[in-house]
Amino acid sequence: MRNNHWKLLAIYFVAISLSSSVLILDALPQSQKNFLWRIQSKTNTVYVLGSLHLSKKEIYPLNQKIESAFDQSNVLVVEANVNDIKKVDIQKLMESAFYPPHDTLEKHVSPETHEWVRKETSGLGIPIELINKQKPWFLSMTLVALETLKLGLDPNLGIDKYFLSKAEGKKKILELESLDYQINLLSNLSDKDQELFLVYTLRDLKIMEQEVNKLIQAWSSGDTKGMESILTRSVSEDKRLSSIFEKLIYERNRKMVLKIEDFLRAKETYFVIVGAGHLVGDQGIIEILREKGYIVEQL
Repeated sequence: MRNNHWKLLAIYFVAISLSSSVLILDALPQSQKNFLWRIQSKTNTVYVLGSLHLSKKEIYPLNQKIESAFDQSNVLVVEANVNDIKKVDIQKLMESAFYPPHDTLEKHVSPETHEWVRKETSGLGIPIELINKQKPWFLSMTLVALETLKLGLDPNLGIDKYFLSKAEGKKKILELESLDYQINLLSNLSDKDQELFLVYTLRDLKIMEQEVNKLIQAWSSGDTKGMESILTRSVSEDKRLSSIFEKLIYERNRKMVLKIEDFLRAKETYFVIVGAGHLVGDQGIIEILREKGYIVEQL
């Protein structure tokens, strides 16, 4: 359970999940809007790109507007640097993801949820003993990641990884958060919220391919309203999810805006990559910056 395979799964799955979207798309026409914004203060410019944390090789080459914005920037900023996993406390991660001896999943979720988990995981080739040792938040990540891999999505082809590789040794690289922060965010959810998170993950596995196709269309057309509708579907159907959205999305949006404002007061040009779900809606990063009086333009 503590081998390198599961360590890598833990780190990548956490980073993927908090992006709030799983997207693949074909190269966009150069005249079309992107999930890219230019934010301007009186003294500086920050570019903000909606992220594809998993993708396929078909998305490359990227739209030239995205490449140009990166080229014009001095600093790359990502939510969490997935190329720098050596900073993650693996022992702490394993303790956050797995129950200690003599404790199991079935002691923390309802019998109905546990039976659902058993049925959904029976064909995965993962021993039920290992499934039962995973805490609900981490089991959700495991199930989502396995399903996205089945759809042919690859975290090694994600936009973050692409630009991190391009920036290595050439640009300053900063984090808005960190992998440790994101792990703590999920692992500190209450048992009740973790079970709810798991239940909706189980439900959405059946429609993930369909949802990905809808996300592709919204992303490729720069359709922020469409993206918002897809990403907030669950909370609109069940208000119990509101507290989870607040912790995992909206609260983080407000904190990330404060850091982007620091960049807007600096002298260097910044290229910021965040999950597309953080950019849309009334409580999204873009609208918050607009309300604060910055010049905001979708490119």
